[in-house]
Amino acid sequence: MARVHGAIAQAGGWLAFDRFMALALYEPGLGYYANALQKFGSMPDSGSDFVTAPGLSPLFGHTLAVQLGQALSQTGTHEVYEFGAGTGELALQLLDALGGQVQRYTIIDLSGTLRARQAQTLAAHAGKVRWLDAWPAVIEGVVVGNEVLDAMPVKLLVRKSGVWHERGVAVADGGLAGVDRPTGLRPPLAIDGDHDYLTEIHPQAEAFIASLADRLKAGRGGAAFFLDYGFPEAEYYHPQRHMGTLMCHRLHQADGNPLDQVGLKDITAHVNFTGLALAAQNAGLSVLGYTCQAHFLFNLGLAQHMENASLQARSQAARLVNEHEMGELFKVIGLATRDWPARGFARGDRSHRL
Repeated sequence: MARVHGAIAQAGGWLAFDRFMALALYEPGLGYYANALQKFGSMPDSGSDFVTAPGLSPLFGHTLAVQLGQALSQTGTHEVYEFGAGTGELALQLLDALGGQVQRYTIIDLSGTLRARQAQTLAAHAGKVRWLDAWPAVIEGVVVGNEVLDAMPVKLLVRKSGVWHERGVAVADGGLAGVDRPTGLRPPLAIDGDHDYLTEIHPQAEAFIASLADRLKAGRGGAAFFLDYGFPEAEYYHPQRHMGTLMCHRLHQADGNPLDQVGLKDITAHVNFTGLALAAQNAGLSVLGYTCQAHFLFNLGLAQHMENASLQARSQAARLVNEHEMGELFKVIGLATRDWPARGFARGDRSHRL
């Protein structure tokens, strides 16, 4: 908290929310993803805060590997890059399934505290795995990111009495408070109505995609697949979504107050997939497809994987595709340096909705 107070003072008493979110999540040794607290797990009694798809079922990674295997063949490459590898469970599932198709598996992660846990999880593949804490100048291979984009800092915009403001963080009565300032920033779509409205914009995620495109194009090329919760632009900025999507997670409980327990809980926002697609296209990438996680995994053969699994394993895997759980809320977007028919989008592609 002292680090945040110091940053606010340095900024003249008002810190833009995206800068606060970066401190809260990534400040070395103090931020949520940079400290040693338990984060990933299926139950709160483990001290964990949330569970991701690879932790629910190994069939997630084994099925996703079908798409990555096709992408490696199409691009003529032999390396997988994972951003934000968490516990290493997804990397293990992918390496087990892809076998000799992968000669090197590179993890790019700002959280050095998770590296030891990842190394232990991936001990059987130690000869293939390397860790980087910064982007390489050239990326030749297939990139994957599961629940990475939602944790990228966002700017908060608030329309009050018809006037747009940017929300920042200031010190008030010894604590933190949201303070709004008039701004020239706007959401990418006009919001119908004159009611008060809170939302997010995603310049950092879009810059991330542009940087990724530059690195993919600098080499022989490649592809990227991102899985996360979010919407296309028209749904994201719907007039009825007037409270935005920002959410915090701690001990498997959700709340909407990012200024409380700073550094002790996750802060996320849903992804604007239209913004990502436009950033990719503007940077010279093709959009291979966009669909919900359920369609994507079924296209890649999840149902066949489930047929041979135990009842308990099938029950866990069903959570990946059930409409009221991950199946519809989570989406998948595929990007590449050239266009080709990706299997994960063979049926149910929603690119036309972006």
